Amino acid sequence: MFMEDKQTRRAKKEGYKARSVYKLIEINNKYNLIKKNDKVLDLGCWPGSWLQYCSKKCREVIGVDKKKTKINNVKTYELDVFTDEVFNFGKFDVVLSDLAPNTSGNIEIDQYKSYELSERAFEIAKKVLNKNGNFIVKIFQSGDSDKLLREIKKNFKLAKAFKPKSSKSKSKEIYFVGLCYLE
Repeated sequence: MFMEDKQTRRAKKEGYKARSVYKLIEINNKYNLIKKNDKVLDLGCWPGSWLQYCSKKCREVIGVDKKKTKINNVKTYELDVFTDEVFNFGKFDVVLSDLAPNTSGNIEIDQYKSYELSERAFEIAKKVLNKNGNFIVKIFQSGDSDKLLREIKKNFKLAKAFKPKSSKSKSKEIYFVGLCYLE
């Protein structure tokens, strides 16, 4: 049986679709990635809490996910991030990725699938980010995740690994933050 935790109850009470919004809020409070007039692309946007947060702050927000996602005042597209259609939405000030694989229970397989999704999000970011744009990507920690962080560091003025306090303590997820895309 699924047990709701404190963060999930708080999200529901505050009108958010998921507890993951607090991870984004924590990252944004620390790094100031998302600003008032930004145009934001959210990859892996379902169920929509990151879209909800960004729509309150930004001039334009676009979400992409394989699952249908409906958030007021936000354009969402039911797409696989591995299709080239993700490049059809123009340039962005911020690219967010909370993409995660459907987990299999095999940690090595799940880590590698997470790496593939995160690497794809980074490929997308490199093509659609404006100069000095910002990037956040979730990845499951592994040897491959270190390789991805090294690549991100080559393309941004500053790149950091960050584990939000609002992540579950047992979770292998970590977020890589890229500030000021070098283009």
